[in-house]
Amino acid sequence: MEYSPPPLFKQGAPARVKVTVFALIAIVLLVLDARMNLLAGVRSVAATVLYPVQMAALMPREALSNMGGYFSSVSTLQREVQALKLQQLQQATLLQQAQLQMAENAQLRRLMEGKAQLPVQSQMAEILYDARDPSTRRVVIDRGSRAGVVLGLPVIDNAGVVGQVTRVFPFTSEVTLLTDKDQAIPVQVLRSGLRSIVYGRGHSGLLDLRFVAQDADIQVGDVLVTSGLDGMYPAGLAVARVTQVEKAAGSFGRVVGQPLAGIDRNRQVLVIMSHNALPERPQPTQAHEGSRRKLPKMEPVPQPPLPAAPLPAAGAPAAGTPAATTSAVPAAPQATAPAARQATTPAAPAAPNGVTPNVR
Repeated sequence: MEYSPPPLFKQGAPARVKVTVFALIAIVLLVLDARMNLLAGVRSVAATVLYPVQMAALMPREALSNMGGYFSSVSTLQREVQALKLQQLQQATLLQQAQLQMAENAQLRRLMEGKAQLPVQSQMAEILYDARDPSTRRVVIDRGSRAGVVLGLPVIDNAGVVGQVTRVFPFTSEVTLLTDKDQAIPVQVLRSGLRSIVYGRGHSGLLDLRFVAQDADIQVGDVLVTSGLDGMYPAGLAVARVTQVEKAAGSFGRVVGQPLAGIDRNRQVLVIMSHNALPERPQPTQAHEGSRRKLPKMEPVPQPPLPAAPLPAAGAPAAGTPAATTSAVPAAPQATAPAARQATTPAAPAAPNGVTPNVR
């Protein structure tokens, strides 16, 4: 069976003739357009008509390109966000360190100003850590016996008293804070001059003035300073401010104070390197003996000898009669033995009428 094309394609000139004709027409049009620019309007009209078709044909390619750009931009943005977060954390760390250094610098400046105003020698120390015992209020500083620290030295900051050195090691020392329950400091009310002793209250961070009389001149807001009577703390160091005054029903009132020093805030402190020199107290035995030596020597007072009373004669009238008053005569110098024995006996009291009773 022989294949033949459809009747539509059998009409007209052969295909080779058509290709040749159209090729010649295209060449002529190219030459005319290049020489005379006659097809510029036709091209613009064709471009305008075919633009929607061109855009529709380019949409798949643009969609694929945009999709790739979207995912690439998302990944790029995620990397940038992570980098910015890391940079923010680093900047926050640097900012915190800078703030800490600024606070330390401010504290050091205040300590240096306070050190310049102190009349005694002092050295700066830094708090390393808290003590191991949680029931006490103690810290460890970075100065020890190698730096000249000894037991009992006061520790202060720019605002007031922090505590006292209670244990000393070669390179570190332990400081008992002012608020420890076993710590006590002699203080004085700055306004009225009233002297008392302040005690710590442990972890509450407050101070107590015990055994304060009901009529004591102390008010809320009064500043308590060291009195210097203990020989440890120099006089005039700020200790606390009175925050509460209660008048109890008993013989003593209750006074509560807030420490002025930065006990729980600052890390830099000052260690006062000298005690408040006070004369030694005299020993009680020496004072007693000295007072005895100053008194005159006491001697027993001699008693005067008693006169010998004469014995009454036999048949003499009884005592209390009128004759007894006339027969009482002084004894002779030569007294007998019974009369001598009678002289050693205590003298009898005299009667109201002046008659001496007979003593046998």
